[in-house]
Amino acid sequence: MRLLVLGGSRFLGRAVAEVALARDHELTFFNRGQTSPGLYPDVEKLHGDRAGDLQVLAGREWGAVVDTSGYLPDLVRNSAAALAGSAHYCFVSTISVYADLSVPVDEDSPLAALGELLSDDVTNESYGPLKALCEAAVCEAFEERALVVRPGLIVGPHSPTPRWPARIKLTSGARSRPVSSSGR
Repeated sequence: MRLLVLGGSRFLGRAVAEVALARDHELTFFNRGQTSPGLYPDVEKLHGDRAGDLQVLAGREWGAVVDTSGYLPDLVRNSAAALAGSAHYCFVSTISVYADLSVPVDEDSPLAALGELLSDDVTNESYGPLKALCEAAVCEAFEERALVVRPGLIVGPHSPTPRWPARIKLTSGARSRPVSSSGR
């Protein structure tokens, strides 16, 4: 399959790339070329910026697009419109889109609203509502060809944040044991 990854090759995009390449997919990155530009030398890299420079995507189509880096609704809307000829669009969102996480949530739970928050500034307060608006932009452009994934905390190798847990406590009565950063 021809696969386009929007975003860098630092963390989640890198994990997607590794799986895609292991399965012999034809991979293309679209990003600014600032993070690990030498990684994956045999992979096609299209350089541009979602904030206005999408020309390199014009007239191109992929079997699937995986968007790991969309945070601002206008930029995601523009990217989705530029890629509307592609077969599918997977948007990696967040459980932070839900209005109330103090209760169990499912796909039908109310979403967070932006309210008075700025629509072009990603903060702790605006992150969830902005991602909800990004989801809406993808679904509007791709309709039934859109897939929105709402993970909780994403951790793992190459994470740029210190959230990777050093230990995992087993709740089945077994003793906890250290887990290496490679996950083994």
